[in-house]
Amino acid sequence: MTGYARAEGSDGPVSFVWEARSVNGRTLETRLRVPPGYERLEHQARTAVAETVRRGNVSVSLQVAERRQQQPVRINHELVRDLLAVVDELRTHGEIAPPTADGLLRVRGVIEEDLPQALSEEEITARDSRMLEALRRALAGLVEARVAEGARLTSVLHTHLDTIAGLRNKAAARAAAQVDVIRARFGAQLQEMLDRLPPLTPERMAQEVALLVGKADVREELDRLEAHIAAAHELMKAAAPTNPIGRKFDFLCQEFNREANTLCSKSADIELTRIGIELKSAVEQMREQVQNVE
Repeated sequence: MTGYARAEGSDGPVSFVWEARSVNGRTLETRLRVPPGYERLEHQARTAVAETVRRGNVSVSLQVAERRQQQPVRINHELVRDLLAVVDELRTHGEIAPPTADGLLRVRGVIEEDLPQALSEEEITARDSRMLEALRRALAGLVEARVAEGARLTSVLHTHLDTIAGLRNKAAARAAAQVDVIRARFGAQLQEMLDRLPPLTPERMAQEVALLVGKADVREELDRLEAHIAAAHELMKAAAPTNPIGRKFDFLCQEFNREANTLCSKSADIELTRIGIELKSAVEQMREQVQNVE
């Protein structure tokens, strides 16, 4: 399913934003992007995604910005005195210009800036915890977006199931109406077997008759289609973020397609074959939508 969410947070001078996106996919595939220096979060971030999402291509990115604080500066007076002493010594041996304040300040080391202190292990752990908490909020928002899309998708799947149920009923009515066609075909094939030289053995005759009867009877396929339709409706009723149904529904679509194929292969007339082909098309359209279901 598709979805998007973001969550912001801060820790002292550091602010951060997590963005999570997902698109359709048969399995869970996670793409993670974090800025340099935050690679330590990758494993926990991937674990959080896997605990939240079961299916889809999920992209998660972290953006971090740090407000540069003005560091206090101070003058290295000892170095300035040393420089002035050197200047006085040089002036006794020749004519040199007296030093200026801005010239002295440009000498490296005269102005000292306090470097920011490195974070302790406890501070790093606390910052990571705040970042991961924001990630969980982003993933929760992603789930909400996917649930909203799932609600819209439910009506689409119900429509497909209604179409499949209608075609199944049409196939049942056609199968019942083609008894005469089946009887005539069966009689012709049976007579052909009886006229064979040498004649078939009783055992072989029984096998051939059983094969003809089984090929003409589509009631089993129609019953299974009806059971699959009921199972699909039950699956959608049970769908929840904590109860993903995508894989089960995908497998059920394979069973739908299997029954449609068998129905076509057993068909005794063109009209039933046409219904079977329409049924296969409807199942394929539903399967494409099922790929979006978690």
